This record gives sequence, structure tokens and C-alpha cells, in this order.
Amino acid sequence: MDTPVTLKVPESHRDLVDDGKRAFAVLATIMPDGTPQATPVWFDVEQGLLWVNTARGRVKDVNMGANPAVALAVLDPDNPYRYIQFRGRVAEATERGARDHIDRLAHKYRGIDKYPSTDEQETRVIYKIQPTSIFAKS
Repeated sequence: MDTPVTLKVPESHRDLVDDGKRAFAVLATIMPDGTPQATPVWFDVEQGLLWVNTARGRVKDVNMGANPAVALAVLDPDNPYRYIQFRGRVAEATERGARDHIDRLAHKYRGIDKYPSTDEQETRVIYKIQPTSIFAKS
């Protein structure tokens, strides 16, 4: 079994996980039938973990709730051949602070203060991902 690693991003790729760059991640989860599923997502890094925000009931929410194994590939928007990949496991899922978190991500990715939700009744959740391996490619 993989063991957690400290989030030590190589200096050459630090900009891809810092809030200054709007680099999207592609989140890979496992479907109930064992096949992979990938979704582009907003993310940030807090407390040494990768944080992804979604709404309850979405495919990635259901998949991560059933199987905590995930991978994230963060692509450089200026050069998609330059990326960093994280493999890991969901360490925690929480609804606490999830609305504030999605607003912070909206600011990072869209420059707006509030996430423009079409359904104010949806329940947001933060998935905190602990990396078990990191691979950087230039």
C-alpha cells in the first residue's frame, strides 16, 4: 500500500499549484464498475493537501465516497506538455466551509467573489487529497 508523502512540489513546478496561476487539474476517480472517470476541476493546496470542491451527488462525489483512490494531473496552461501528477487518496471529505471554499476557488479561477451557482440548495463538499506519489514532467 502507498504511504502518504509530504506535499513537496519540485521548485520547477511550484507555480502550477500556487494560487497565482490558474492551472486546472484533471481529477481521475474510479467508477463502481472499476473503469476510470476523469473530470477537469478547480483545486488549491491547503494544509499540505490538495483540496477539490464539488456538489453532493455528482459523479466524482459518488466515486470518491466509494473509493478514495484518485489521481490529479495539473497542466500548465501555457505549455500543456509541462505538468505535475499526484496520485493519492481522499484523506477527508467535509461539508464544513465548503461554500466559502468554492467562493475562494471562483476568485482564483474567474476573478469573482462568489461562485455563480445555479442551485443555491446544492450541498458543497471539500475533498482533501493526501498524495502518495508526485511526478513532474517538463
